[in-house]
Amino acid sequence: MPPRLQPVDPVYLKGLRAHVREELRRAIIAGELPSGAVLNERQMAEQLGVSTTPLKEALRQLEAEGLVVAEPRRGIRVTFDAEQAEEMALARAALESMIARMAASRIDDEGVARLAAIVSKMAEATAASATDDLIKLNELFHDAIHEISRCSYLQRILVGQRVYVHTARQFILSDAEERGRALREHCTIYEALARRDSDAAEREMRDHVVRSARQHVKAAFENRGQPQTAPQAVRATKEHNS
Repeated sequence: MPPRLQPVDPVYLKGLRAHVREELRRAIIAGELPSGAVLNERQMAEQLGVSTTPLKEALRQLEAEGLVVAEPRRGIRVTFDAEQAEEMALARAALESMIARMAASRIDDEGVARLAAIVSKMAEATAASATDDLIKLNELFHDAIHEISRCSYLQRILVGQRVYVHTARQFILSDAEERGRALREHCTIYEALARRDSDAAEREMRDHVVRSARQHVKAAFENRGQPQTAPQAVRATKEHNS
């Protein structure tokens, strides 16, 4: 079954390259473009409603992110899979949990109030099924903890994962049950930070990141089962070249 790549809306023309890159990244991380698929650039450009120029540029950037690889005489192959997703999540869990630990030891009353306000808005967004707002608040919550921790070095290491994390959040928070679980976990993290409990903050953050990542892997890869052949729109280019 072909992946559901969305045609480019005219409003995005100014940022065409970025939009194409984001749509392809979303399809890869959501498991719609499976690991091992060799992408047919012409067909994908037609689906997206763009020329091959912004598509090629987007694919070069995705290669730099480790999601695809260019192979001589074969084309662009998707390399992102469940194993890579889990590996990235474990690395993020180690960093985020240490940041949470440091934040618990450095947070002041103003920081507690700041996180409380974000969690309150997250509860409202969850109740309203406002997924886009919830994604923004989710990122705001983690960014606030980063700032409170003052762990600038650890934050710099995490920068390379921000794009992946944002896209994975878009995918898993589209599920109502997952939104509820995420809210409960963020509340638990907040409570540990408000108590200045470093051990609990570290543990709850690690458990949250690992669990949500495993949910992403399960939904994007295991439940779907990665097809043995690429979808029609990304059929192996050897067929095109034969």
